[in-house]
Amino acid sequence: MARKYFGTDGIRGLTNAGAMTAEMAMKVGMAAGRHFLRGQHRHRVVIGKDTRLSGYMLESALQAGFTSVGMDVTLVGPMPTPAVAMLTKSMRADMGVMISASHNPFFDNGIKLFGPDGYKLSDEDELAIEAAIDGEVALAPAGEIGRAKRIDDARGRYIHFAKSTFPNDLRLDGMKVVVDCANGAAYQVAPEALWELGADLIQIGVQPNGLNINDKIGSTHPEALSAAVIEHQADIGIALDGDADRLIVVDEKGRVIDGDQLMATIAAGWARAGRLAGGGLVATVMSNLGLERHLNAQGLGLIRTAVGDRHVLEAMRRRGYNVGGEQSGHIILSDYATTGDGLVAALQVLAEICRAGAPASEVLRRFEPLPQLLKNVRFSGGKPLETEAVKAVIADAEAELAGRGRLVIRPSGTEPVIRVMAEGDDPAQVEQVVDRICDAVRAAV
Repeated sequence: MARKYFGTDGIRGLTNAGAMTAEMAMKVGMAAGRHFLRGQHRHRVVIGKDTRLSGYMLESALQAGFTSVGMDVTLVGPMPTPAVAMLTKSMRADMGVMISASHNPFFDNGIKLFGPDGYKLSDEDELAIEAAIDGEVALAPAGEIGRAKRIDDARGRYIHFAKSTFPNDLRLDGMKVVVDCANGAAYQVAPEALWELGADLIQIGVQPNGLNINDKIGSTHPEALSAAVIEHQADIGIALDGDADRLIVVDEKGRVIDGDQLMATIAAGWARAGRLAGGGLVATVMSNLGLERHLNAQGLGLIRTAVGDRHVLEAMRRRGYNVGGEQSGHIILSDYATTGDGLVAALQVLAEICRAGAPASEVLRRFEPLPQLLKNVRFSGGKPLETEAVKAVIADAEAELAGRGRLVIRPSGTEPVIRVMAEGDDPAQVEQVVDRICDAVRAAV
């Protein structure tokens, strides 16, 4: 069944337009709250947010919606998405909500929902909530309206949890670390956790004003981090995104290390320690073929999924893997978390560097990525990928790359574009293949 409001990661859009208004947020609170009213106990929802200006508005609207159907609200303020997931489970809440549009600019926002187990909702739950949003939701009697409160120790709880994932026999003493929090949700917790573990810390992206989240900073704009690492002669740089579920690293030379290299590093360390479940890791179709070859050479496997962390997590749970993620830095370590956690992933990376006693550039550069090219073709309607002409060009390209590369072609889930990606040993061949397919798609459009 087609979704009306939920996308690949909750409900997201331009603030004060479409599905991201205060009115809609209140309806989401009413519908989701009613959906999770199960049993006779006092029901509770944990609500966190990032630092966007619109977070105040959406937080108040959600609070009104949840309390109107009889659910108590616990407000934790600016917190990373994985912290909200963790708190939902640890506090025995019936559900959790994160108000964030992740790595998007400040003028977007979103609503991510978690079940009582700390996992993002199933398709069935989301469809049931969508139906209730457009229908009539039963309100609580006057004497059973929910209460709301803020808790002051949420930040400390998450910091304690994050630090507990770092090996007890290691410290970050003497390591100079630049941390970039994207002026987002982790601007307090990430620096504090790193400092308490001993790091010599340089902080950027820790002065949110409601409008500067992800603004030329954070995991999607690592240029600022690279410059800071070089300027301060740091050992490593760590960049999170607006809601801190992604991680990108910069080595001591200022070079960006993406999620593929980080997953390879963590998987190697965990395999060496005998704790890597599943015999490999789970990644999406966008991960570099170099990662797959590298893992295979070590006797480890790679399971590929469709793009999106929910697909990665589903495969991890179904197949029994405990490391997975995306090239973009959304890394899921299911021994610790039910969703991507940039800080926890960073601590695993730092642990590998500590154990190796070598520079980040040596420890984290696990393989040489194959040349990879991605181009987008915008279209206004129709299904260009289903035309015979386009199918023929794609088939020829696949035959040409067989054994020497890989091709991924898919419609975007967020905008009207066809994404054409190819990778292979020969960069000239890769470019020619991508251009031929793009030309064919344009002609079909």
